[in-house]
Amino acid sequence: MLKPRGAICNLDCAYCYFLFKEKLYPDSAFRMNDDVLKNFTRQYVETQRVQEVTFAWQGGEPTLMGLDFFRGAVELQKKYARPGVRVSNALQTNAATLDDAWCEFFRANDFLLGVSLDGPRELHDAYRVDKGGAPTFDRVMHGVELLKKHKVEFNILATVHAANANDPLDVYRFLRDEVGTRFIQFIPIVERDNATGFQEGNTVTPRSVTAKQYGDFLIAIFDEWVRRDVGRVYVQIFDVALGGRLGQRASLCIFAETCGDALAMEHNGDLFSCDHFVEPRYKLGNLSDIPLVEMVASLQQRKFGTDKRDALPRYCRECAVRFICNGGCPKDRLLTAPDGEPGLNYLCEGFKAFFTHIDRSMKTMASLVQQQRPPADYMLLLAREEVELERKLARATRNDPCPCGSGNKFKHCHGRSSK
Repeated sequence: MLKPRGAICNLDCAYCYFLFKEKLYPDSAFRMNDDVLKNFTRQYVETQRVQEVTFAWQGGEPTLMGLDFFRGAVELQKKYARPGVRVSNALQTNAATLDDAWCEFFRANDFLLGVSLDGPRELHDAYRVDKGGAPTFDRVMHGVELLKKHKVEFNILATVHAANANDPLDVYRFLRDEVGTRFIQFIPIVERDNATGFQEGNTVTPRSVTAKQYGDFLIAIFDEWVRRDVGRVYVQIFDVALGGRLGQRASLCIFAETCGDALAMEHNGDLFSCDHFVEPRYKLGNLSDIPLVEMVASLQQRKFGTDKRDALPRYCRECAVRFICNGGCPKDRLLTAPDGEPGLNYLCEGFKAFFTHIDRSMKTMASLVQQQRPPADYMLLLAREEVELERKLARATRNDPCPCGSGNKFKHCHGRSSK
């Protein structure tokens, strides 16, 4: 992840962990210079052995570099790309800076935009404010409309926090129906309660989502999605879960067995092990001193990646959903397991509830894929099952076993709401 302006941003989101990183560079202008950009682009493209190379721009707010910087970046990519290699760009933005010129550039150069939007106005504006504390919803939505006007491909990154966690369907339906997005990420806010912004301490701020809230949030959205939106709306964590059932390596680093592939490069060429660990002890070096490939392949970085697996508590290793969860992101492993072993993920309760809840559906969809049928076929199968269940419920008497299979009598299960 490239951070050409470091932690500099036009917004002042209350839960943002990265704004603290400005303190790491007290005398910096926070602008990536031409030498760093040129050096990185050349090394990054030359060391790739794949047919598509993606540049991921983040911040802070990367558009604060200005259009000319990105025009120059694209020209350098063209200069250094090997024949037959496709270069693509992904840029994460708060969308408040966008205008027609930006969107024309993104469209012309096939940028994929990630837009940060936390739901309807009151939920989004709860924490996503500007430097003066003013709400940002209208500016973000204006940016979204410009992206749609210019046919720029975009997805939505919605964080889940104390202000919106109890309104999952309001968030999902707004993003699906009013924003019109077809690709959504739901990122939990787990914010350490300290003054450094580093991953230290075992308490979280009141803005953080609780594990139960996050699990319930995902379950509520999944239950709507699986009945009407499979194949039409793509929710990142649902895709990852299906991939897990198909035996694929997790495409989302937090659920991979090991990590270390999501490095972050600061504006001055400093390379860090991970975007969430831009801290002095996780610095691998500087691009001007050490070749990029050496830092990425260093013992320090490899250990960072394998520590995720090697430090997994026994409680996690024996868990039924480990095959997809793998203990979650190391940055959130701040709890103690029931047996007293450290390293349990703060979100464990929510992950376990969610992955357990969706297991039957994911097994069935994986089976459909293996039969070379679309996962969306599951919606028809599920609808038929639910019609049949309703028929059985209508015929059940008070003391019958409930047709839903709960093991309870009808009068103590589905019958409670109908008698």
